Amino acid sequence: MAQLSDIVNETVRAEIEEFLDRPEEIERNIELFSRASPAMQDIAAALIEGDNITVDRLTVQALADGVEAIEIMDDGLIAGMGIVGIKFREGFVFVPEVLVSARAMKAGMAHIEPILAASGVEPIGTVIMGTVQGDLHDIGKNLCIMMLRGGGFTAIDLGVNTSPDEFLEAVRENDAHLIGMSALLTTTMPNMARTVEHFKDAGLRDQVRFMVGGAPVTPEFGEEVGADGYGKDALACVELAKKLAAELRT
Repeated sequence: MAQLSDIVNETVRAEIEEFLDRPEEIERNIELFSRASPAMQDIAAALIEGDNITVDRLTVQALADGVEAIEIMDDGLIAGMGIVGIKFREGFVFVPEVLVSARAMKAGMAHIEPILAASGVEPIGTVIMGTVQGDLHDIGKNLCIMMLRGGGFTAIDLGVNTSPDEFLEAVRENDAHLIGMSALLTTTMPNMARTVEHFKDAGLRDQVRFMVGGAPVTPEFGEEVGADGYGKDALACVELAKKLAAELRT
């Protein structure tokens, strides 16, 4: 079993030791980073610190050294953003810090995405993402989109104030089967239910899976509105999307 001391990057070791409390997350991250190369650990550390210039430089250097794009994405960028996501969930960092780290991830992904696209790597699936009608909040949604794309999905961003018909049209245009709806206002949460009903009326409910999330949203509310799953944060969103995508393939 991997140990914390197996991780060579001091920043990554300190982040795990100081900010991770859940045993399963500690174990998973120690295992992940202990098998990652020192170069990938350095990328993750720079991302956690929000240093987009260093992330950009290290990503370019790793590619020049022959490191596979998928390894850089998984062991460097996504691994680092995973730590940021946990810190955000637990209240150790806030929206400004998350956005800075997200910018750093974007700097790295700018080099990775074209390589993955050119290699013909098939996406896991297509996810339609939007903040529901009447709601103009998008930070959480945008973080989910970034993590979904890093996790191998094609994510279509409909932005904010998304009507049920806009969700429906996007599903048809993109041949998508996964939908993520976000809400930050309790007054707009009922529009999640209206969107699900709109798909029922169109005869498409059985062909799609709905994910819901947002600060006031709960798993119980998700069940009430007829969603197929609830994600409490960006990490959970990706795991849920993978689970639902697998179900759709069976």
